[in-house]
Amino acid sequence: MFMSRTARQPSSTGIYHVILRGINRQRIFEDEEDYERFLFLLDHYKAICGYEMYAYCLMPNHIHILIREGKESLSTVFRRLGTSFVYWYNLKYERSGHLYQDRYKSEAVEDDAYFLTALRYIHRNPVKAGLCNDPGEYPYSSFPHYFDSSMIDPDFALRLLGKDEFILFNEKAVEDTCMDITEKPGRRISDGQLKRILEEQGPCKNVSQFQALPEDKKTSLLQLLLSSGGSIRQVSRLTGMSFGIVRKYC
Repeated sequence: MFMSRTARQPSSTGIYHVILRGINRQRIFEDEEDYERFLFLLDHYKAICGYEMYAYCLMPNHIHILIREGKESLSTVFRRLGTSFVYWYNLKYERSGHLYQDRYKSEAVEDDAYFLTALRYIHRNPVKAGLCNDPGEYPYSSFPHYFDSSMIDPDFALRLLGKDEFILFNEKAVEDTCMDITEKPGRRISDGQLKRILEEQGPCKNVSQFQALPEDKKTSLLQLLLSSGGSIRQVSRLTGMSFGIVRKYC
């Protein structure tokens, strides 16, 4: 599942900001059950792998996690998580093959200042993406559950900031810069709007249902999504069609 790449920079603290993204930038989570399943596995493997987790955010097509390695390496942790979730996901949606884009990306977190920057960046990711107006509104982030979740280890953050200061720090609208999933600027229509077109005109609610449509129906939908203002990459991500195939309909 995870291809070897150049060696990642080891962290002297054992703490990393990790990103997983969907293959071709397509959605990883289609409904609430998908989010809940990944969170269940994140909690389940915490005890097995011995890692500490300081923040997470599950976005529709990618995942941010702030984590400290424990008795098992980062690569083992994400191999376990990836294999378990993809097996379950493929059974649910009657699909096969990869779900994630290559291996995870990670950056070392070497000091307290960058730890807080990465933590806030992760919690504010849904706000940056326009999914909510306040980080506390997004249900699939650690921020609303920071002090009552068994998955989160709050002591390290609270050593740096008191509880009230921690809340204010994460709610503060700032332009932190961290490792991220880059998208081309100038998007003309949101993923949510394109997904509504698929639900109404398909009708299909996820990649697997789109893939099961007759070829002529898929062609007409691809043309409709592009003519409605969707980018090639957006349409590829939401339908599971390759970038090259979608580009042919431009």
